[in-house]
Amino acid sequence: MISVVLVLLALAAQAHATGSEGWPTYHGDYSGQRFSALTKINAQNVKHLSLAWSYRLSSPGTIKSTPLVVDGIAYVSIPDHVWAIDARTGREVWHFEWDGKGGNHIGNRGVAVAGDSLYVATPDCTLHSLSIKDGKERWRQTICDLDLYYYVSNAPLIIANNGGTHLIVGVSGDDLDIPGYVESHDPSTGALQWRWYVVPQKKGDPGFESWPNEDMAKHGGGMTWQPPTYDPELNLLYVTTGNPQPVVAYKNRPGANLFTASIVALNPDDGKMRWYFQSSPHDTHDWDATQVAVLFDGEINGQPRKLLGQASRNGKFFVLDRTDGKAIVSSDYVYTNWSNGFDEKGQPIPNPEKEPQIAGALVTPNQGGATNWPPPTFSPQTGLFYVSAAQAYSVWYIYDAGDNPQGWGGTDRGGWSQNMLQAIDYKTGKVRWSHKWEGGGMSGLLSTAGNLVFSGDGSSGNFVALDATTGEPLWHAGLRSGVSNGPITYTLDGQQYVVVGAGDTLWAFVMNE
Repeated sequence: MISVVLVLLALAAQAHATGSEGWPTYHGDYSGQRFSALTKINAQNVKHLSLAWSYRLSSPGTIKSTPLVVDGIAYVSIPDHVWAIDARTGREVWHFEWDGKGGNHIGNRGVAVAGDSLYVATPDCTLHSLSIKDGKERWRQTICDLDLYYYVSNAPLIIANNGGTHLIVGVSGDDLDIPGYVESHDPSTGALQWRWYVVPQKKGDPGFESWPNEDMAKHGGGMTWQPPTYDPELNLLYVTTGNPQPVVAYKNRPGANLFTASIVALNPDDGKMRWYFQSSPHDTHDWDATQVAVLFDGEINGQPRKLLGQASRNGKFFVLDRTDGKAIVSSDYVYTNWSNGFDEKGQPIPNPEKEPQIAGALVTPNQGGATNWPPPTFSPQTGLFYVSAAQAYSVWYIYDAGDNPQGWGGTDRGGWSQNMLQAIDYKTGKVRWSHKWEGGGMSGLLSTAGNLVFSGDGSSGNFVALDATTGEPLWHAGLRSGVSNGPITYTLDGQQYVVVGAGDTLWAFVMNE
């Protein structure tokens, strides 16, 4: 049985993890900032960074997960596998392998650790609890229906408060006709505590008025691809949701289609919604809004505010008051042509002429989006929100022009694109600086108090450190393939390490002066 005392101690540390020795949860802490207060590696000496160790997975796969580092051990996962690795040397400690029943193996975001337990979800809809000592399974729980084409790629999140201890996990699914949801389990037993559906399941549910009928609503999509963020003081869990269904064709789902493509604040003790903000009302371009809801405190018009920032897949940047979801800043962080400004709530107003058409409509961004799942970072030191971005165009077509389309019902055909790293001023929503990459591909990001931002350089296979204030490249290392996850940093024995995944290999760098 997991120790509640150990969980509480571990999670108290998570709330302040940016200055700690490890990286104890997916985002480093609850905020989603992916900012580290460590300064041993900084803009002045990063040129001396050199390889400490590398670890190549013993089973084939691409590392999309963020490694956790707890008590000197790194934990990394791909679908159906978890490894424990010595964070000093890269030596394998143990390997868990699950003989699954199938499911989409597109990737795995990572694991959660609390006390002496590790939690991981596998593609076949199974949530596992393992011993962090040896990787032996303690319990397993089915959390979705594989026959309905659900699967799980998400990293779980552990939170503890006066309402109890909760193991939060969101499900994924093929974009067909199933509803997305997020649910909470008891970390000791795996028992279900609550489930929140993204879309209304019956007449009278919140958001029902934004759908044409009950059948469309309850099959309306809204997958929860990304680990949520959490504010312990407000006791609010911030869940970001996916696109509606049918994905591209839209005739049978008029309305805003709540609560798809939205940022939603839930009470983690009962799963009840407190507020929502819709990043893409009535999305028709597969622009899920599951990008990280990053929490930070800042000043707006000279007044301290509790804020939430999101660079959404649709090319829009939002800063909200995280207490009530009211928009403070709404802007574009790349050029977009699909909307007619913003409404009184700060939400985009879709331009009907840019909806997919039989003859095609030229739209930017493309289906991949102005950004995608790779996590952004926010530096409270610079006040900049950094996101891996793309300016990309495509022509959008409908191929199911009937009144009751199913599944996707359309597609896009790609054109010109340019990938870059965008640094956005949270107070204005304007891009402070932009660094363009050669080639395509997006990278997870990390910022540090050493005035650095770490990123991949698209598909060129380099890991790069840039000046966080100016965007000037300061250091790079060539890897065998492009960066495929979010980098992390930690300290052991007085040395600061930076670790990143590229394809099937973890690369660890350390200061060598």
